[in-house]
Amino acid sequence: MASGELNPSHYPAQRAAKVVQHYLNTRYGSPYRLFGLQSVHSGNAEDVAGSERKYQLEISVQEIISNTTEKCSAEVLFLRGEQQRSAQVKTSCEELLKFNTKAQEEALYQQYKMNQSLLSAQHLPDSYGHIEPDMKPLWHLGIVASSFVMLNESSENTLYNMAQVANATQLATENDQLKFDYHVLLHEMVTQEIVHWKLLFTWSPPEGVKVLQMEQLPHCHDCEKPPKTN
Repeated sequence: MASGELNPSHYPAQRAAKVVQHYLNTRYGSPYRLFGLQSVHSGNAEDVAGSERKYQLEISVQEIISNTTEKCSAEVLFLRGEQQRSAQVKTSCEELLKFNTKAQEEALYQQYKMNQSLLSAQHLPDSYGHIEPDMKPLWHLGIVASSFVMLNESSENTLYNMAQVANATQLATENDQLKFDYHVLLHEMVTQEIVHWKLLFTWSPPEGVKVLQMEQLPHCHDCEKPPKTN
């Protein structure tokens, strides 16, 4: 791995910057707040403490739903070793967090809570890349929950994108947290592999998304291919 100044368009800088996107979604993501990496302006990398590698980045991050973009500084620390550990991220994107989504989230929460039947959906998006408008919050919840997997699995040698929610099911719950069981497809861009994960998570406006279980599923040879990701 190269040290010093990085080419912003090359994989090392792009992979580290993508981890910042996953981190922001795990910390602040919701059905009405999603973060995406727009561009990398500059970056450098250095080995630290013998078994760690630090990336310092200047990036533009987009809050996708409000279509707001902010230039942010970020630091990503990859921890090397026999047992992979999640990258550590430090970043500040205060302007993107000012977009108030509380009213929308509370309305959606009450709708899901009061539904006479539990929600379910398949193939978000479908093979044509289409998602019905009333299903988009379920898709967004899937992205946020999947970001916990992508953050946990990311290394200097990976580049993960969300590909599809193959199946989403709302589960019965006796407390204030809505509970969901998802089967998601992640696109690992370096190997071009589609990776299947099962996620059990909860969501409420005050608590956000909390992943209870995540399990990688066996490769499915006969599954319908998801739409392509960028």
